[in-house]
Amino acid sequence: MKGMVHALSSSQDTTLPSFGGRVIARAPLAPYTWFRVGGPAELLYAPNDTVALAQALIAWEGPITPIGVGSNLLVRDGGIDGLVVRLGRGFADITVEGNRIRAGAAVPDAKLAQAAANAGIAGLEFLRGIPGTVGGAVRMNAGCHGTETCDRLIEATVVFRDGTIETLAHTELGSAYRHCDLPDDAIVTEAVFEGTLDNSAAIQARMADLMTARETAQPVREKTGGSTFRNPDGESAWKLIDAAGCRGLRVGGAQVSEKHCNFLINHGDATAADLEALGEAVRDRVRATSGHNLHWEIRRVGEAK
Repeated sequence: MKGMVHALSSSQDTTLPSFGGRVIARAPLAPYTWFRVGGPAELLYAPNDTVALAQALIAWEGPITPIGVGSNLLVRDGGIDGLVVRLGRGFADITVEGNRIRAGAAVPDAKLAQAAANAGIAGLEFLRGIPGTVGGAVRMNAGCHGTETCDRLIEATVVFRDGTIETLAHTELGSAYRHCDLPDDAIVTEAVFEGTLDNSAAIQARMADLMTARETAQPVREKTGGSTFRNPDGESAWKLIDAAGCRGLRVGGAQVSEKHCNFLINHGDATAADLEALGEAVRDRVRATSGHNLHWEIRRVGEAK
């Protein structure tokens, strides 16, 4: 697999017969991110299943960068060196097991929440408002409306860089606010969640209320990502940003959302450099006005152009 870097052209793709999957050289990554910016992957790999993924990680000697649907991702304009792994259909199954639900890492959070509601499993409604996948939710311990992923997570299956496949209890992940202790190149492939049995219609109604609130408060129809910065202890990032006079602030084609100023927007011609520079300008202003040092929640990967 290592030799394929030089064997493939920018438009060529191939099947990996030794362990299964599809690889594309110099694959554009902007279409895979919500910001719609960023350079290409040296190699973009979509494994067929968990065993294929493990074999690929063993075979590949360079850097590994897992990505999901790109809702919380900023790929820099120079792209990403090494192997970028994006899970697809082989990791998109959902199985209901009583008051538990098992989901592949490529399942969108919203789809998992809907499946749980259809099965009369309450407690996963919060996932309806998180724009990402199950794998990403586990990795960053995503949350909203007072519930975090770790609150409902029972276990997760993870493939580590050396190809080891382990199923870890939620207590073994070291989950904290927007964080877990897994290495950056470990890849979640499946997770099991637990809720409580409830009336499906009541769950659906609660999810509808959550989505109405999200539509009202967030720029969901823009080219944006999730929340840009983590909330500091006892504070709301958006309030600090607003108080620093950053609402509507622009750098190139990037702008701080007028609707919710913890979101950055690509107005169509922004580069990744514009978005990152804008985020850093916001951090500088907040630090100067409040003393708080905001930490990025958006994951920034790759090289500058």
